[in-house]
Amino acid sequence: MCAAIVGQTRGGADWVPEFVTDIDQTTCIGCGRCYKVCPRDVFELVQRGESDDLDDDDWDDDDDDEMMVMAIKDAMDCIGCKSCSRVCPKNCHTHEQAA
Repeated sequence: MCAAIVGQTRGGADWVPEFVTDIDQTTCIGCGRCYKVCPRDVFELVQRGESDDLDDDDWDDDDDDEMMVMAIKDAMDCIGCKSCSRVCPKNCHTHEQAA
């Protein structure tokens, strides 16, 4: 079993990073705020429904299928800063500590 990652802030306080694990594309509006604030190349804009995580049954309206939403492009590049969730107006991001 791997120990949790613990860092320190500039002031010496313990800090535990929480890494992005999911984006709820049913509530994402594709605003791109998380993409813009991310210091790494973690996100990409995709057409709703292109994600492997979603089924066609998740959508009520055919017009919504055309909408662009954010997806996780490279989760392994996430540094756990949670900047993405701080700027998301719809609280779409899910984060977890490293196990």
